[in-house]
Amino acid sequence: MSEMDVEFRFLEPDEGAVLSGAIESAYGQSYDVRWVYDPEEVGTRIAAGTYVSCIAESPAGELLCHLGMSLAAAGDAVGHSGQAVTLPTARGQHLFTRTKRFLMDWAREQGLAGLYSEATAAHPYSQKANIELGAHETGFLLGWIPASVSNHAAAGRQGRQSAALLYNKLNDGHERAVFAPERHREIVGQTLALCELRGSLAEPPAGAELEERSELHVEIDADHNLALITVLVPGADLEQALSAERHHLFHRACLDAVYVDLPLEQPATALVADHLERLGVSYAGIFPNRRTDGDVLRMQSLHRVRVKADDVAVASDHGQELLEYVLADLPPAA
Repeated sequence: MSEMDVEFRFLEPDEGAVLSGAIESAYGQSYDVRWVYDPEEVGTRIAAGTYVSCIAESPAGELLCHLGMSLAAAGDAVGHSGQAVTLPTARGQHLFTRTKRFLMDWAREQGLAGLYSEATAAHPYSQKANIELGAHETGFLLGWIPASVSNHAAAGRQGRQSAALLYNKLNDGHERAVFAPERHREIVGQTLALCELRGSLAEPPAGAELEERSELHVEIDADHNLALITVLVPGADLEQALSAERHHLFHRACLDAVYVDLPLEQPATALVADHLERLGVSYAGIFPNRRTDGDVLRMQSLHRVRVKADDVAVASDHGQELLEYVLADLPPAA
């Protein structure tokens, strides 16, 4: 079957309703990033350069596919792609792959180092499409997607769903030292090598000392019913500080999951992260974080959420190996 003719372009700030309409057609009102339903907010982000909205349309102007890319700030080096919607009339035309390739070519010309994305693990197809474009898995976010999200991808599934983290390298990033904790040093090194991230595993300097107090930033994502704790400064009290935050978030805020991001460019991460397993915090993967320099080691802690290997689909041998590592690092079920 020959591919249909399409034209690719980027939405202008006054076209935010195109994205909002596409999301509603695929997800109804269940999509877990709420700002996409507000055309004015979409347009504001496009105008500010923190969101790029790429579409494929027919020669007659009919929307066929949408793919977005968020940036922490205009001109940032790493983008986060998402909001992928292929309209029913265009199914079977590989339009996600074609649209993302167009977006990647543009981003490469703009000098971006790479694109991260989260692909549903309810099935392997979204992951396969990204892998065909050169992406590699960097981790798995267990229980990331709320049970309330409703679309064809999660048909027949119940409860919270997981997501695969994937990275497409576009250009060389900056050289940097990566201070991984001993327990996860090997898997971090494998990920750096496979994704061609310009980071080299390093040991903390002799005599490196920890700050007395950790500095944390806690961000609750009500749409996902989870929290992200960014460790800006890992200090000597990190285990106690995270224990208190985790208890509050699970038992007072009643969240389903907490994710902890540790800065891999700070030697302190290698000195304190291994102790966190006592809190029931386990390995998720490597990911960018807009509040820290470079990538972070993302850890995860689930509350009343059980994830089994059969719940998570993978699309590559590397993905299977990484998933097995992530699942093996989970704390024993109570």
